[in-house]
Amino acid sequence: MNKSILRILFTCILSIHLSSVAQQTPQKFKPDIQHGVSYQKVDDISQYYVSEKLDGVRGYWDGKQLLTRQGNIIHSPNWFTQHWPTFPMDGELWLGRSKFQQLLSCVKKQEAIENETKSCWGKVRFMVFDLPKHPGDFDVRVSEMRRLLMQNPSGYLAMIDQVKLKKLSDLEHTLDKVIAAQGEGLMLHLASAYYQQGRNPALMKLKKYQDAEATVIGYTEGRGKYQNQLGAIKVKTSDGIIFKIGSGFSDTQRANPPKIGTIITFKYNGLTEAGIPRFARFWRIKKRS
Repeated sequence: MNKSILRILFTCILSIHLSSVAQQTPQKFKPDIQHGVSYQKVDDISQYYVSEKLDGVRGYWDGKQLLTRQGNIIHSPNWFTQHWPTFPMDGELWLGRSKFQQLLSCVKKQEAIENETKSCWGKVRFMVFDLPKHPGDFDVRVSEMRRLLMQNPSGYLAMIDQVKLKKLSDLEHTLDKVIAAQGEGLMLHLASAYYQQGRNPALMKLKKYQDAEATVIGYTEGRGKYQNQLGAIKVKTSDGIIFKIGSGFSDTQRANPPKIGTIITFKYNGLTEAGIPRFARFWRIKKRS
């Protein structure tokens, strides 16, 4: 048998093998979820539901398992999702205000501890804020979420409070109250809106500040009080903007700064004419290198 025939046979066998492997490997399901846009002033606030924007990890319950927004499995204990509805739910895994890092370290574990008293999942709640597969508008979906949770009680499943306000001054008061309690901001959802994949202008985020992500690419050494410690991190945004962030760090973080390559989230208030974030301050580590 000559080499050309052997090459053809090998190619055929390899093709059949790869096809078989592909059929055996489950395809990752990336949820078709919707995302909010930045707040735009509204004329009639009474047409919107208002809820707190939780500082948690986005989760998607497909009726059988918890997934991230990218479609990766979240390895929660079996008892955590026991008795949950089989209807898909969109929500936020939440541990409490200002506890994002503790939550993230728990959610990222590849193996969940099934002992309920020893597991970090014991204090986590899945806060439902929408039903992606429900055909009704948001007004109808709010009623359906309440009904579903009443029919499927679970100590680890709750619904984000959705309230109606009468005037815009109530919105400002509500935002101030949430910020004073170390909350992140508010979400406004048009009652007549349907669930929509991608950016939905009927769903708006209202904060006292803006936030974005950047990658750590360098450091500058501190002076005075922070001598021999971190003075500032040098970061680069996805748009290629390079700048320094020197505030927002704890003493522990200055002694052990985020590693090069780490993705961090920072807060800021608007942009300069050069596109550099104003008053940028470190918020939290988003992803380690």
